[in-house]
Amino acid sequence: MNYLSSFKKLKEWSCSKHAELPWRKKRSLYFTLVSEIMLQQTTVSTVKNHFELFLEKFPDVQSLAFASEEQMLRAWKGLGYYRRAKNLRKAALDIVEFYQGEIPLEFESLKGIKGIGDYTANALLAIGDNQVALALDANLERVLARVYGVKEFKGPPLHKKLHELFFKGEILSEMNKVGPRFLTEALMDLGREFCQARKANCESCPLKNCCKAFLEGNPLEYPRVNETKKKEKFFELTLLRLVVIKDELVLAYKKEEGQWLSGQWELPTFIIETEDEKLKQYPHLKNKINFKKLKCFSTSITKYKIKNYILECDEKFLNKLKNDEREYAYHAPALGDLSTASTKALAHLNK
Repeated sequence: MNYLSSFKKLKEWSCSKHAELPWRKKRSLYFTLVSEIMLQQTTVSTVKNHFELFLEKFPDVQSLAFASEEQMLRAWKGLGYYRRAKNLRKAALDIVEFYQGEIPLEFESLKGIKGIGDYTANALLAIGDNQVALALDANLERVLARVYGVKEFKGPPLHKKLHELFFKGEILSEMNKVGPRFLTEALMDLGREFCQARKANCESCPLKNCCKAFLEGNPLEYPRVNETKKKEKFFELTLLRLVVIKDELVLAYKKEEGQWLSGQWELPTFIIETEDEKLKQYPHLKNKINFKKLKCFSTSITKYKIKNYILECDEKFLNKLKNDEREYAYHAPALGDLSTASTKALAHLNK
């Protein structure tokens, strides 16, 4: 199969459609580091809305390293999965301390930096420095499994097999001729637009003439899924969020390390009901409350589907419910570092 010709067509399509993405317009290793960590578990459209604003506050590695965690988390708001923000800041601190603010360009050196794993290290090499490297995330795994007809099961077996084939030169051997940066980004664009997990628009795909899954007529059967693998359980969780306002300030507490959204401020929150008996993120509500008539909104985090009930009250009422050691303080919601759920609770209360 003529992969080189198809990859060149793919590159042309990608450059014509997506060259205006902000992290591609002004390329740098730092921009690549920030964008790749932002893009993990987050859509391109969401990152587009936050990337340039984030860089206005932290234009280089040094400014990010010298910022406080609270400043960093505030700037990250809206991107979710705050552990990634902490990893990015850890990486900046290491780069400043051990590499004088210059991002190294060797895989093992990158892997030695806190907050940088295999994928980000390879993305910095392939996309940031245009080196031959395989930045393999779930998106790229799917595309490559289909293009090359790789039959290993999704997960570690497929990940390992693709790396093995890459290092043997049996897949993506044309990378240097197309350009590692352009080919990597083009394959990511392809997975996002044409070669999705549950939908494959093969007729519009620039790689259809060299894609084994398309030629076999079964693209959605790749990558193979082990049906016997236990499905992840989602827990139903019902929370009560209390709103106590005084002089336009809202009573909240700061989430500790190891808690969801650590470093952010959150409204007093109690567990009404939970399917997960081991959950310790919030104290259980000891008093009975007729919560079903309260305003409610839904959220989710990790493996929890949450119903959030909102009750406006005073401190005296809160003290009757309080059965934990959390330290509350009046906080200005305009600062923008309240948790997303807390912000939603305030918004719903005012509807």
